[in-house]
Amino acid sequence: MRNLIHLGTSRCPAGSRGRSWVALSVALSVLVLVAGCSKKEKEPADNVSGKVLLGDQPVAGTLVFLYPDGKDVSTPIKGDGSYRVDNPPKGKVKILVKGMLGAGPPVIAPPKASGAPDLPKMGGDAGATPPAKYSDPQKSELTFEVTGGKQINDITLKP
Repeated sequence: MRNLIHLGTSRCPAGSRGRSWVALSVALSVLVLVAGCSKKEKEPADNVSGKVLLGDQPVAGTLVFLYPDGKDVSTPIKGDGSYRVDNPPKGKVKILVKGMLGAGPPVIAPPKASGAPDLPKMGGDAGATPPAKYSDPQKSELTFEVTGGKQINDITLKP
């Protein structure tokens, strides 16, 4: 009877089989974490970047590359006026600069009641609002040729 019991078990000492699986699992987990954390995000081979200014003020909003076939690629303009379009299709584009939704003249707040706490400021410095003509495909005169690689296109808007 004793021989039958031994036929179904391994010859490893009791408990070592379980420890081997635990050690293997830990080693694989560490390997996966190291491999995942060590990879740098690969920067695209093709991109167009630059700054959008109105005079010397950064512009807030969205930059749009409009292609002749009607397709477009858009990207937000950061608070310092910078933008970057990754992997844009090659070709001649018309550039549109659209203001942020809700942008416009400042709203004057009603007077604060005595003893009321100050309200926090929302958003901070949002940047200049681009003139409306730059958001209209019929009126914008901004164009650019996307050729591939890393390109810089700084844009200065006129009032």
